[in-house]
Amino acid sequence: MEATYKNSKLKVFSLSSNTALAEEIAENIGIELGKCTVRRFSDGEIHINVDESIRGCDVYVVQSTFDPVDDHIMELLIMTDALKRASARSINLVIPYYGYARQDRKTRSREPITAKLVADLIQKAGASRVISIDLHAPQLQGFFDIPVDPITAIPLIGNYLDAKNLEDIIIVAPDHSSVSRARNLANQLKAPLAIIDRRGPRDQVAEIRVVGEVHNKTAIIVDDIIDTGHRIITTAEALTLQGAREIYACITHPVLSNLAIEKVKQSTIKELVVTNTIPLAPHKKIDKITQLTVAPVVAKAIIRLYEQQSMSSLY
Repeated sequence: MEATYKNSKLKVFSLSSNTALAEEIAENIGIELGKCTVRRFSDGEIHINVDESIRGCDVYVVQSTFDPVDDHIMELLIMTDALKRASARSINLVIPYYGYARQDRKTRSREPITAKLVADLIQKAGASRVISIDLHAPQLQGFFDIPVDPITAIPLIGNYLDAKNLEDIIIVAPDHSSVSRARNLANQLKAPLAIIDRRGPRDQVAEIRVVGEVHNKTAIIVDDIIDTGHRIITTAEALTLQGAREIYACITHPVLSNLAIEKVKQSTIKELVVTNTIPLAPHKKIDKITQLTVAPVVAKAIIRLYEQQSMSSLY
């Protein structure tokens, strides 16, 4: 693969949010990571310089937009502008975790739809395409007038679970919005599906009912994001009360804010499986957490796009 791409017009750059993942992606493709400099002026303004020629190149920029979300988004916008002014042939933004994705609709009066605002900013800056992993909601694709490739980490997670040879498994969607994602994993593992029916505010105490038979089963909770941990932990508690034998949680994006790590430590969850769309800080690397890499699937997506091949099997 290296002989094919190392002298090509394919370039991969990393900004500051997830350099380790970007390096791994470049290694999987068989090229070196592109050279750019991200620094700040004394007043905090971001300055970016692309340190090599990219004229006529197909450029891929890796940047997850997690905390500090606004800084990471600004880096992405500034880099996009720099690449456009440097005459890149195409500017493809690889955003493994798309920040503000949960603000995708109005839930009350006088509320913004910030996910659409971010999409508008990305397009205005000059991006040609966006690649993301397990977008929070399918409608986010429609916020863009440029191509969006919503690849998924579910097959990666499914392969990991399959290798563990777990017995009597049941896949659990922690709420109705997660059913499609959970069903995809259930189909891969040929397992039944259960759904948590919850009533009340999203991150407060809610009435919870388990729809499905989980007694004496190995329950696997599937979701796209774990942030405060409330939804996953309350789901685990409900499954424990219904007699689940073991509980696993498989989440693509480990935001893990505030006291989430402590909640996971104290929970009945045996293992929390996440990916490296967001890197784990040292204090978050606890024994209960296993982190899988999405680098091979992202590298495969980039190669297929560069060679103008079908992407459908990665969705």
